[in-house]
Amino acid sequence: MELDQWIAKVKKGQHLEEHELQLLCEYVKEILIEESNVQPVNSPVTVCGDIHGQFHDLMKLFQTGGHVPETNYIFMGDFVDRGYNSLEVFTILLLLKARYPANITLLRGNHESRQLTQVYGFYDECQRKYGNANAWRYCTDVFDYLTLSAIIDGTVLCVHGGLSPDVRTIDQIRVIDRNCEIPHEGPFCDLMWSDPEEIDTWAVSPRGAGWLFGSRVTAEFNHINKLDLVCRAHQLVQEGLKYMFDKGLVTVWSAPNYCYRCGNVASILSFNEKMEREVKFFTETEENNQMRGPRTGLHIFCIMILATAVSCHVCLDYSMFLPFKGYVVAEMMQILMLKKKQATMLEVSV
Repeated sequence: MELDQWIAKVKKGQHLEEHELQLLCEYVKEILIEESNVQPVNSPVTVCGDIHGQFHDLMKLFQTGGHVPETNYIFMGDFVDRGYNSLEVFTILLLLKARYPANITLLRGNHESRQLTQVYGFYDECQRKYGNANAWRYCTDVFDYLTLSAIIDGTVLCVHGGLSPDVRTIDQIRVIDRNCEIPHEGPFCDLMWSDPEEIDTWAVSPRGAGWLFGSRVTAEFNHINKLDLVCRAHQLVQEGLKYMFDKGLVTVWSAPNYCYRCGNVASILSFNEKMEREVKFFTETEENNQMRGPRTGLHIFCIMILATAVSCHVCLDYSMFLPFKGYVVAEMMQILMLKKKQATMLEVSV
């Protein structure tokens, strides 16, 4: 494989040929299968949150934090969906993993899922750019090989979503069978879907998957596992980064102006050789800003229908709204409270 040539090609916004993408996916799967569910990573390293298909902003992230292999990275999942360039994002990350496997760690997020990607854009994007679903199949097969978490110098755990009532020790993460679609419940699901909340212990999550977990749960988990910090992504943070629970947990968000309209800044969190932390913030690129679409009357009409249907418990065929999802989702995030069976179709948040 001509990895350096392919990297240069994709950085220019071009796509690999279908057979090249297939070859790349098969190659990276062989690398990922050797990684642990709790992949050990040495400092220095930079931790990144959700990217969600915002390719130009990913390029700015590398400008901000440094390019691979000069900078080591952990990406905490949600590479695809919602943004318009999920294919380019996932392809460049796979290429960097293939070229520099020891310098970049890719964790699975809740959107690294066949079900969600058929609703939130990645499937449609692959169909549009390749003319068939083969590219989507190659990429979603890789999802099943992505590791669940990473641990930096034995003291900082990185995971996409959060904690689980079924996981008290890191060793319990090590024995999860990850080579499958994300289940609807259980520890695997919780690691992908859970969120921190200003409570003590556990509460039902409004997402319909995972749990809300509180300060005492986090403190006990960190104490039992001799951790200084849990790093996670999964939730939009307007200021880019947010500490909680006496700085025992941090949320890192790396997609600026999320959905091309949320107005947030993005961040990455760097650890040096002494595990000292530095937060680096960045804003959207001009290419990102140009992708913001107008809010038309039709989009507002769709939002009103969806909101009314959910509040009245009316079942809809959500596929009818797919042409407008890029604009609808951001507004819907704050008003949808869905049951578990609906969670794979429309999420409450990210």
